[in-house]
Amino acid sequence: MKKVLEKFIYYLRYERNASPQTIRNYRDDVELFRKFLSPPDEKTLALTEVDHRIIREFVSSLYDRKLQKATVARKLAALRTFFKFCVREGITKQNPARLVSTPKLPKRVPRVLTAEELNGFLDTLAGGPAGTQHAQRAKYQTKQDAVLIPRRDRAILELLYASGLRVSELVGLTLGNLDQRGQMLRVLGKGRKERVIPYGGKAQEALEAYWGVRDKLLKHPRTTPAPESVFLNHRGGRLTDKSVRVIVKKYARLVNANWNLHPHSLRHAFATHLLADGADLRAIQELLGHVSLSTTQRYTQASIEQLMAVYDKAHPHA
Repeated sequence: MKKVLEKFIYYLRYERNASPQTIRNYRDDVELFRKFLSPPDEKTLALTEVDHRIIREFVSSLYDRKLQKATVARKLAALRTFFKFCVREGITKQNPARLVSTPKLPKRVPRVLTAEELNGFLDTLAGGPAGTQHAQRAKYQTKQDAVLIPRRDRAILELLYASGLRVSELVGLTLGNLDQRGQMLRVLGKGRKERVIPYGGKAQEALEAYWGVRDKLLKHPRTTPAPESVFLNHRGGRLTDKSVRVIVKKYARLVNANWNLHPHSLRHAFATHLLADGADLRAIQELLGHVSLSTTQRYTQASIEQLMAVYDKAHPHA
């Protein structure tokens, strides 16, 4: 099965043009299933012996490990894709994962900050107090880092809200992706699908303040430099998804201890605020890079819930 898995990964990378994150997830999910088929001191099951009952046993084992329904659903989807590949390659005659139903997931409407809350948050960073507090609390390696990094962080936060980027798209940005004169970004999203997104004056202002910071980080790198990357870490290398999540959460907590923001929160806010101000749902779908309109439509529900919350709070007979 190891050889089949490597062929599957090759297929994902070069035929499906899957993102690195998708490839990592699929590899981990199928590898977990491979280990399930090879219990200690027992005979290893061949792929041709796997049927829907064994897939159900695997799913049950995931629940025994207290995994969330969304995680189980993702692993099952990975197995469906894997066995579909096996059928295509003539390794198996059928796709047993198709006969196992996906766990029913709760419909979650993301909690989105209001435009006033988010503007106040970003304006605070522009004014400096939150950035200053962060520099005082963080353990930077040098005094230069304490001055430079908050400017980079403000550019990250402004651009996430201005463009609705996924965190993977943000850290993957290169200088060639930016048209600063036209204030446009060219992004390679899920499934290697390219799209063009505008960004506003506030983000442009934050980026202009960051370029000098970037030059200094590249001047004396403390790791393998990433000269083409837009956003760099304090050592001059490419910034990671995990680092951006830490940055967003840290600044949000400095402004409001009750906020639990993450990069996707700014993407949610981008879509919800556009919709609230009259943007067309199809246009928002294009900006977000959603394949299906139904994925974008959940922001309609988020807008309705916000509207009802305002009504309940403001109307005397609510």
